[in-house]
Amino acid sequence: MNEHLDVLIVGAGLSGIGAAYRIGQNRPDRRWAIFEARDAIGGTWDLFRYPGIRSDSDMTTLGFPFHPYRGEKTIADGADILAYLRDTARTFGIDRHIRFRHRVTAAEWSSEAARWTVHYEVDGDSAQLTCRFLFFCSGYYDYACGHAPEWPALGVFSGRIVHPQAWPANLSVTGRRVVVIGSGATAVTLVPALVARGAAHVTMLQRSPTYIVAMPARDRLGAALHRILPTRLADRLTRWKSIAYGIGSYTLARRRPALVKRQIAKQQRAALGDGYDVAKHLTPNYNPWDQRLCLVPDSDLFTVLRDGRATIVTDTIDHFTPDGIALMSGDILPADVVVTATGLRLKIMGGAALSVGGRAVEPHRHLVYKGVMFSDVPNMAFSTGYTNASWTLRSDLSARFVARLLDHMDATGTTIATPIPQAAEEATTPLLDLNSGYIQRVAEWLPRQGKRIPWRVQQNYVRDRLTMRRRLDDGVLRFR
Repeated sequence: MNEHLDVLIVGAGLSGIGAAYRIGQNRPDRRWAIFEARDAIGGTWDLFRYPGIRSDSDMTTLGFPFHPYRGEKTIADGADILAYLRDTARTFGIDRHIRFRHRVTAAEWSSEAARWTVHYEVDGDSAQLTCRFLFFCSGYYDYACGHAPEWPALGVFSGRIVHPQAWPANLSVTGRRVVVIGSGATAVTLVPALVARGAAHVTMLQRSPTYIVAMPARDRLGAALHRILPTRLADRLTRWKSIAYGIGSYTLARRRPALVKRQIAKQQRAALGDGYDVAKHLTPNYNPWDQRLCLVPDSDLFTVLRDGRATIVTDTIDHFTPDGIALMSGDILPADVVVTATGLRLKIMGGAALSVGGRAVEPHRHLVYKGVMFSDVPNMAFSTGYTNASWTLRSDLSARFVARLLDHMDATGTTIATPIPQAAEEATTPLLDLNSGYIQRVAEWLPRQGKRIPWRVQQNYVRDRLTMRRRLDDGVLRFR
């Protein structure tokens, strides 16, 4: 006989661990498990091992509100985040529910049985179980490989080419000339880290600039609050201070983009000196938050640019040569190591094939209810983070909503919950509404947002928090 669970959580990263706490805490009668395709806790923070990997959000909001992060750095290193996730799972007994090397491949919903039949692979064998509710917390990118363009004559390059998603443990850059292709968060993290590891010189090669903003690695106000207030009160105030700052900064950027652009340029000129060509190398042709801003702790990137140990080159690749990269401008970048920090490949639901009543679920044909459920898909939720704030702020709202939904169904004796849009509800933008390359490459396949709540994510934690707390029987979410 197949095993049956009340809830199956897919993924043991930030989202999955947070979901497990919300769903399983104080509910000993609820049968649940986490399926993790890899053999370790941590998701992103276990997979990525490139030099300098760190959060691009402050840890007061990237950490869980039920288990605040206690490290010194506001912008934490990847190893510290991974240790924190493992500690959280161990502290709350979540690790005992994780089944490693369990990869979900497909799931079919039966309305007659009111359950999902989930197919999965474990150590090369195929198996299945059933569950009442399916919660995907597997992120939105392909863990197998990142995005890597094919440039002309790539095969003639005699040096080493690596992608940050598959960083070799034995790679030494000491005394070597390194070119990092890209201008996103990974690239701006790698450049100072590779300098610190002894690279002879590091060049960040970009087709176009990204907004890069420096922030202190340590939160002085948060530290002061913890010195003078009880710990739990200081945790809450520090977290809400960070939330308010993030919302305020984003709102200002959207309403007064020219002002924010001037402020960013002013900070960059102060860090780099008046002689640096900020307009060419650090000023994008889009407004702040059209794409996600890159944060650099304690101006580490600007420091290595100013002292000449690193350089930004804004140009386009023409072809590779045995000793480097030839650019469209005619310049040659000599290189011993090339790092292709060229982005991610998106994969929704971990690549699992879903069907309802024998009909395939195609994400781009569905609206997203409260940023958590697909229209017309019963008893299934998924977790995503904000594009303008920390991942955990949004994923924790999703986990709380699902826990509340399950409790409501238990209390009312209902077995099926399905968001049903009105016929006039119109799909507009993709769920991930940024013009970043990794999103635009697959935008047509992403689930859609509508024009109005509850079919729209507001990119505002306070507003979304209020939306999530509204009554469950709202006429849109149908129970039976």
